[in-house]
Amino acid sequence: MSFYQKISQVPKKDIVKHPEHYTKGIEMWEYAYSQGLDFFEGNIIKYVTRWRHKNGIEDLLKAKQYLDKLIENNQK
Repeated sequence: MSFYQKISQVPKKDIVKHPEHYTKGIEMWEYAYSQGLDFFEGNIIKYVTRWRHKNGIEDLLKAKQYLDKLIENNQK
């Protein structure tokens, strides 16, 4: 087997299915499902837990937007 054939057999990181900022212990969708979180709750947790590793303050602002909408939806 040639060197290039060996390299092609090494598994590559799948940044679509398993990006690093989602796989620090448990994938977000697994956690959200196990806790019975709805769309808004899941996104709040997702953005708050990844902000340091991905988009910084932008992710905290996204989390705030989902939290504000969750509060609005539950005040009706």
